[in-house]
Amino acid sequence: MAAAGGAGQEKQLAPTLLSFFIYNPKLGPKEGEEEKKILFYHPNEVEKNEKIRNVGLCEAIVQFTRTFSPTKPAKSLHTQKNRQFFHEPEENFWMVMVVRNPIIEKHKDGKPVYEYQEEELLDKVYSSVLQQCYSMYKLFNGTFLKAMEDGGVKVLKERLEKFFHRYLQTLHLQSCDLLDVFCGISFFPLDKMTYLKIQSFINRMEESLNIVKYTAFLYNDQLIWSGLEQDDMRILYKYLTTSLFPRHMEPELAGRDSPVRAEMPGNLQHYGRFLTGPLNLNDPEAKCRFPKIFVNTDDTYEELHLIVYKAMSAAVCFMIDASIPPTLEFCRKLDSIVGPQLTVLASDICEQYNINKRISGAEKEPQFKFIYFNHMNLAEKSTIHMRKTPSVSLASVHPDLMKILGDINSDFSRVDEDEEIIVKAMSDYWVVGKKSDQRELYVILNQKNANLIEVNEEVKKLCATQFNNIFFLD
Repeated sequence: MAAAGGAGQEKQLAPTLLSFFIYNPKLGPKEGEEEKKILFYHPNEVEKNEKIRNVGLCEAIVQFTRTFSPTKPAKSLHTQKNRQFFHEPEENFWMVMVVRNPIIEKHKDGKPVYEYQEEELLDKVYSSVLQQCYSMYKLFNGTFLKAMEDGGVKVLKERLEKFFHRYLQTLHLQSCDLLDVFCGISFFPLDKMTYLKIQSFINRMEESLNIVKYTAFLYNDQLIWSGLEQDDMRILYKYLTTSLFPRHMEPELAGRDSPVRAEMPGNLQHYGRFLTGPLNLNDPEAKCRFPKIFVNTDDTYEELHLIVYKAMSAAVCFMIDASIPPTLEFCRKLDSIVGPQLTVLASDICEQYNINKRISGAEKEPQFKFIYFNHMNLAEKSTIHMRKTPSVSLASVHPDLMKILGDINSDFSRVDEDEEIIVKAMSDYWVVGKKSDQRELYVILNQKNANLIEVNEEVKKLCATQFNNIFFLD
């Protein structure tokens, strides 16, 4: 828990996960069978009757709200101490997340007094986090229904336990914000020539490794090319950038200058290595096990092996049909074909990127910070977040300002028209939200004595420099 020392003896306690459970009311319809409804419950050590009571309460809330809004039952419930979020990702399968409100702890006569801050949490942010829990589960396990078909409730419970036991530990609720609502993709800016090189590299690879169904190409944790459907890529991108890549940062930093293998006669030195799959290709016993992922679950339901291969700052994901187990021979072939070419390509991209950076001039710390999101291609850009650690995206602005951004976003989602909202926030800050067509831009300006007209001018200037090829309606 984050504790920030405030005035006197004040302490602030961040929001935390109180419980998370999944149930299906159809599984234990009779009295005395209530426990059968519960498919997963965290924390597990909660007493059985309390689990049953909490699930029953959620059922009642959902049923009660259905009478007012049959198609859209409850999304969240606000109480003094906590907030509950409900999500029905598949028919009759309910996911519930209970988050404790942030607390200010004060001392009165030597005793601690707790003040719950009921208005701090943004519904939309945490509802999005809950939806991502499902998307991430589905990426690696397929739907709940599929588990039921594979082996009934028993198999579903096992899969839920295995997945969520680990995944819930990665939820950093205290640093969730607007970016969790967008769950966007950061794209790497590229010139046409280099983009074409990457395109032709992918075509060559798919041809020589003919079992590859889809490919995705990333550089510096940013996406350049993907053959997947948008929604699948969105959640795979989140997995790669918040989980897989950070786990592999350490060894890379250690031996940055030496290629992974010694120079073979007639072989280019290359820096390629598998991030998923075999650790050592020279070991005849090496295991060629790759994580399975499920994509297009709405219509064709494809099960794939995920092969992630990296050279320097470039990473390429090859997805192959799960019915074909990749052999060590295939992995060696992939390594010998992809490794050298990806190494050359990675240094090309790096060179090109540095040239472009020099031309555009050094970025000096601007007067403003912004978040941009495009709903059409899920492109996201933020100068507010510094991704310092694998799991937490740290915002470099005050939490109160992040909350205003979230509030503006909620306003935007209520209307279809384009609009602009300008807010005068704490002492020196102005917050501007612009929604145009499918795009949203949020700007935080730090200008002491600025007035509305000046703020407007600054935002126009920002749009002209950062988004000159994007049409923002005035």
